[in-house]
Amino acid sequence: MASPEARITLAVDVMGGDKGPSEVLAGVVKSTSFVPRNLRFLLFGPESDLDPLISENSEWKSISHEIRHAPEVVGMDEKPIAGIKNKKNSSMALALQSLKDEEADAMLCCGNTGCLMAGGTIRLRTLEGVERPALCTIWPGRERYFTLLDAGANPHPKPYHILQNAILGSNYARVALGLVRPKVGLLTIGTEEGKGNELIHEAHSMLKDIDGTIINYAGLIEGFQIFENVVDVVVCDGFVGNIVLKACESLSKLIGSFLDEELKRNAIRKTGALLSMGAFRSLKQRINPEQFGGAPLLGLSRNVIKAHGSSNRNHVCGAVKIALDLVRHDMLGQMQEDIRGANDLLRPFPIHGSE
Repeated sequence: MASPEARITLAVDVMGGDKGPSEVLAGVVKSTSFVPRNLRFLLFGPESDLDPLISENSEWKSISHEIRHAPEVVGMDEKPIAGIKNKKNSSMALALQSLKDEEADAMLCCGNTGCLMAGGTIRLRTLEGVERPALCTIWPGRERYFTLLDAGANPHPKPYHILQNAILGSNYARVALGLVRPKVGLLTIGTEEGKGNELIHEAHSMLKDIDGTIINYAGLIEGFQIFENVVDVVVCDGFVGNIVLKACESLSKLIGSFLDEELKRNAIRKTGALLSMGAFRSLKQRINPEQFGGAPLLGLSRNVIKAHGSSNRNHVCGAVKIALDLVRHDMLGQMQEDIRGANDLLRPFPIHGSE
């Protein structure tokens, strides 16, 4: 665990978000209400864009920061490898480089997910024994929050990728949710043995082999159990995880719009809505994603936090908190230890490399 007195530096790719650099910078300023005095920000973006925004806000005078000129921006429509290789002076590429050079302890980015994953893998490399990173998200459950991964980083995994994701997600749940021994479940179409495709069968067998030593594996779970807190870590491939994530986001918005329409349908309902305002506020807070506004790319050798492209200042503020938690708890060190332990247990059956 990092010393609370040690200086922490956070690299921020200020460009790339849908709402522009002003919203990202506002989120950084908002985060200073809880960040320690020893936190320093490296802000990557065109000086012509960042200088005026920082100069007009007097709060920046009390925030330790440095602007790093990055004349290029990786667009949301650019291909993963080409986007990062063709724009070596982009805010994303230079922020990643600051991590590689150990100028920063963590990086925050709202930009292109594919480019960030490719750039992180190429520039930073993965932890020893980990082949591909995974995107881990935090969700509200019936009683408490839980994590889900992979949310889209690796849509075509091998069984050993799934196993590695379980180890990575379990460690993240310990740090982000404060769980001592999080329960891990593998998402499939049925809880009976033999349900699911070959990927699920092989991954399930491997996960059982490390249950009780490296992770607390609770077995197979179905879609309707995701939000029931049957497990604390839901593991799936990036294809399934990304569909689940976006479908749930869309459904949440749809239900919210339906509820808004029905409550405004007549005067009686409007009165009832006013009387229930406190309950609605509590509900909004329970499902509020802003406090966990960033998802770490787990498995990289350095801490990289991906915030949603449409993040507002509250999301960015939440993402800064996640970055701080990861650095303070030395999550990377524990992950590396657990990956090595799993490798030792499963020899001579490798969990990485060619099969």
